[in-house]
Amino acid sequence: MGWVWKDTLGKIQLMGSRNLRRRETSLHSELEALKWAMESMLQHSTCQRFGTDCKDLIAMIEQPQDWPNLSTELEIVQTLRLCFLDFKISYVPRAQNEIADSLARNAHPYVLLVVLFRSGFPEHLKFE
Repeated sequence: MGWVWKDTLGKIQLMGSRNLRRRETSLHSELEALKWAMESMLQHSTCQRFGTDCKDLIAMIEQPQDWPNLSTELEIVQTLRLCFLDFKISYVPRAQNEIADSLARNAHPYVLLVVLFRSGFPEHLKFE
């Protein structure tokens, strides 16, 4: 999984990538990715806007009672949400989410280490 933190001008400030063990469903993985991004961002700012290319994730956050099979994971995300003074989550089409998507794809299956990049990009992640 991967995430990217951009400032208000859209400049990338921080990125993260890590691999997870396979979860029960892709929605479990999406929730885990959001949880990790939220935990990571709490170290930097309590006013955050999150973006995802998963419309179901947004629906889960907005109407958690409609997703009883994910109630445990959603409770954790809802608790984390309370830590943010200004929390927003919105849909970002996959075509506009290339860097986070690339970070997620390049997380090696045997590496469980969190990798954080500040400002500079590794060559294989640069986009022209």
